[in-house]
Formats: sequence, structure tokens, C-alpha cells
Amino acid sequence: MELLIFYPIALLCVALALAVVLTRNPINSAMCLIGMMLGLAIVFAFTQAHFIAILQIIIYAGAIMVLFMFVIMLLNLKEDSRSWMARDKNKLLTGLTAVLLVGAVYKFIDVITQTDFKAPQAVPDSFGTVALIGEFLFTDFVLPFEVASVLLLAAMVGAVVLAKNKLD
Repeated sequence: MELLIFYPIALLCVALALAVVLTRNPINSAMCLIGMMLGLAIVFAFTQAHFIAILQIIIYAGAIMVLFMFVIMLLNLKEDSRSWMARDKNKLLTGLTAVLLVGAVYKFIDVITQTDFKAPQAVPDSFGTVALIGEFLFTDFVLPFEVASVLLLAAMVGAVVLAKNKLD
């Protein structure tokens, strides 16, 4: 029964992720990103990672996306020029995307037609708990955690500097 809900949510997340990239309006792109993050939280909930699902909603779909929307509004982005369509790199990116899409379709067909389905391993009771996540975050992953916070701070400072230059 869970798969009947999981697959449509996963397909919706993929569609919204594509809409983030393909949408020309930055506000619509950010709204699609919020929808994708909410769908990802549902996927986390189906994998019994309830704490991570709640964090996904509160931190990413809430706080980080409010920051993104603030930066988009602060920069006051107008309709962009079409010069990006004529770049030579877009042909390479289109080719790489096509290869990635063919590989994803191949893997999807391979998983569906697989006859010897292996049952997933049992998840330990401590999986996804606040204590275990806190332990990993502040022992094994303290450097990536701090790097992410410095990058977010640099992005905020950069957005304010860019907006100030437009006002002068």
C-alpha cells in the first residue's frame, strides 16, 4: 500500500525538480522548490525517518526558502536576456542530461522487471532519532555542517552587496 503513495510522490518530486530548472520566473522556480522539498519530506516519512522529515519541512521548506524568497525579492530580478540560449555549453549540458535520462529510464525499467526482489533490511530502532542525528552531526559531520553555515552566510552577504550596488 505504501508503494501506491510513494511512487506518485516520488514522480511529483522529480517533476517539481525539473520545473525548478526549466521555469524562467525565479518566484515560480522557488515555489516549485518548496513543493519538491515538501514531497521529499513525505518520502523521508515513508522511510521511517520522521525527525528528518520534520527538519526538512521546518528548516528547508520553511527557513531556507524564506531566505531564498527574500534574496529574490531583494535583487528585484527582471526578465532575463535570452543570451544564455546561444552558449555552446548548453549543447554539452543537453547531451549530458540526455545520457542521464537514458540511464535513469534504463534503471527504472531494470528495477521494475527484476524478478528476484530482495526484501529491505530491517531498520534499527535508533535510526533517525534526535540523539543519533545529534551525535553524527557534531562528531563525524561537524566540518560539513560548519562549511554549509559559512556558505549560507556568504550568500546572504553577497545578496546584500549586490542589492546595495543596484540602489547606488
